Amino acid sequence: MTPAGLRLIAHLDMDAFYASVELLRYPELRGRPVVIGGGRRHQPAETADPATGAVTRTFAKLADYSGRGVITTATYEARALGVGSAMGLMKAARLAPDAVLLPADFDRYRTYSRRFKDAVRAIAPRIEDRGIDEIYIDLAGVRLPEHDADGYDDPWWRARDVAKALKAAVREATGLTCSIAVAPNKLLAKIASELDKPDGLTILREADVPARIWPLPVRRVNGIGPKAAGKLGALGFGTVGELAHADPALLRVHFGAHYAEWLLDAAQGRDDRDVVTESEPKSISRETTFERDLSARHDRERLSEIFTWLCERVAADLARKGYAGRTIGVKLRFDDFHTVTRDATLEAATQDAKEIRRAAGQCLRRIELRRRIRLLGVRVGALQHA
Repeated sequence: MTPAGLRLIAHLDMDAFYASVELLRYPELRGRPVVIGGGRRHQPAETADPATGAVTRTFAKLADYSGRGVITTATYEARALGVGSAMGLMKAARLAPDAVLLPADFDRYRTYSRRFKDAVRAIAPRIEDRGIDEIYIDLAGVRLPEHDADGYDDPWWRARDVAKALKAAVREATGLTCSIAVAPNKLLAKIASELDKPDGLTILREADVPARIWPLPVRRVNGIGPKAAGKLGALGFGTVGELAHADPALLRVHFGAHYAEWLLDAAQGRDDRDVVTESEPKSISRETTFERDLSARHDRERLSEIFTWLCERVAADLARKGYAGRTIGVKLRFDDFHTVTRDATLEAATQDAKEIRRAAGQCLRRIELRRRIRLLGVRVGALQHA
């Protein structure tokens, strides 16, 4: 039995997920620095030997990239060279010019995402989906068959066994590794899942917080962004431990009462959020950032193609997830980074691509397109089950 009041919550995070999926497809890239984030023109070129039929692949190099794209993810070998998620590809090319550049294939990543989540649910069905590559898992009451006869009742040892079984199930279902941390709450589990990456298994009890969590920089706490971390650093709170012993009155002056209270709770490792197993999406959207700014006048045909493609992808997402929506919206970001959105409400909910494009097109006509366009997006909201 789990002692009253003790919660066992796991955070499972796939290791360099997109890059790892690509390495299954291109095993010859294992051990090399690989960056995901190129466009379709960075697809590997394949040539077959006429005599043997053997296929040789030629991969794009980061040094040859030009544009304003950003890294989606990178292998650990690439990260060791100083490149990582959200870094501009041009900047990354200066740090790791010989790194291989691959385009993102989100349909393939979603397939592997479903596989690893189904494998987890077969053992521990209470999961909270936090995106394509991470989940929270409520381990309360989860016991493996061997636990019924193992003779020990330590809940932490049982949780460790369950975590091992989850890692093995994910690897069998996908061929990929993941990192899992088990802790008394979601906040600590999220932090701890990063401590022993890749392929990590971390058990973090409340008593472990001072030794394992307090030495970390405050930025490692999910919910403390770059701006707040900079402000905390200026006040002398660079680590989680320093924040844990901060004067509450000082924090209230600089951050307000509500956020100051949360900062102290987080630094102390306190978090009472439950694992939410069911949640309804508020909207479904697709957007893309262009490798070069496009002109509504000179690139009209290209923009129209991309716009239609986005509407079709949103419609496919709606159909796959079983939703229809009444509010259709568009999002544009111009070359000066000014962002504009427009919405339209339909009489009846739809998941039809043509209907979505027609309504989104009406929204576009309400925006002045004088500047070049950097980003285009389509959104469907006010969702209901189809």
